[in-house]
Amino acid sequence: MTEEQDRSAGWVTFDPDLKIVDCTVRDGGLCNAHNFEDGFFKGVYDACVAGGIDYMEVGYKADKKLFPGNENGPWKFSSEEDIRREVGDNDTSLKLCAMADTGRTNLDDILPKSESVLDLIRVATYIHQIPAALNIVKDAKDKGYEVALNLMAVSTVPDYELDNGLETLVDVPEIDFLYVVDSFGSLYYEQIGDLIERYKKTGKILGIHAHNNQQLAYANTMYAAINGVKMLDTTMMGMGRGAGNCPTELLVGFLKNPKFNLRPILQFVQNTMFPLSQDVDWGYSIPYMITGHQNEHPRTAIALRDGDRKDDYVGFYDEITAI
Repeated sequence: MTEEQDRSAGWVTFDPDLKIVDCTVRDGGLCNAHNFEDGFFKGVYDACVAGGIDYMEVGYKADKKLFPGNENGPWKFSSEEDIRREVGDNDTSLKLCAMADTGRTNLDDILPKSESVLDLIRVATYIHQIPAALNIVKDAKDKGYEVALNLMAVSTVPDYELDNGLETLVDVPEIDFLYVVDSFGSLYYEQIGDLIERYKKTGKILGIHAHNNQQLAYANTMYAAINGVKMLDTTMMGMGRGAGNCPTELLVGFLKNPKFNLRPILQFVQNTMFPLSQDVDWGYSIPYMITGHQNEHPRTAIALRDGDRKDDYVGFYDEITAI
């Protein structure tokens, strides 16, 4: 075998431990306050089941006292009643998960696993919230769930502070999965690689959640998969807050695991996601690129895109860089 043939051999095999977590309903719901039309949730679910996806994130477990009124759709809260209305007892191989935001979750809303069709609770936290986040982590583990911890906005955290935070997680056995999160879509693969190596020191199984401000969500997710990260977040047609996420359909094609089936995912993208994209704004655009370059939260770009000057790229650039 030549050296070139030896290098290419890995591309015809697959890692059975790589898992796809489809976040379309949860992260995509940030584009429209989780106000999806009837049938959307079930459509994502059916596509995930038929496509061999490992996990589907059904939404948030937000505290209704903090989000009163009718502005948000049901997947902001993901009640057991709403989930079961869509999936019944979920008698499939697809695992279901929900996200608990630190400081925005009432632990009483997370039922014991024996009473829920959910399998995994993902706890989202900023670095300074880790002590409070660990209360949610331990509560979820005590209730019988798999548990993930997603460290958000780490691109803004000084190295020493991040290292100290990671050190506190080493002796927390309740964490099954620890996520590298590129919240602002500002990271390049070299930075992703550095974070992966630092996160590996915790001894946890790692995941990645990437945003697409610089059109790197797919590339960074591929890089993470090649370098030992096992839980890979995606969304159908990349739907997610602002610039969106790594597209499910792209990653399914990359991983080459025969358990995945691209056709039903493409069918859902064609029938549902593409028409939705004509009415709801998400995906790569210059304003999101600018906030990614500046390592800033995309809220200013989202506001611009919602206004009457959504394509004023130069004016937005001047505003952002003058801050």
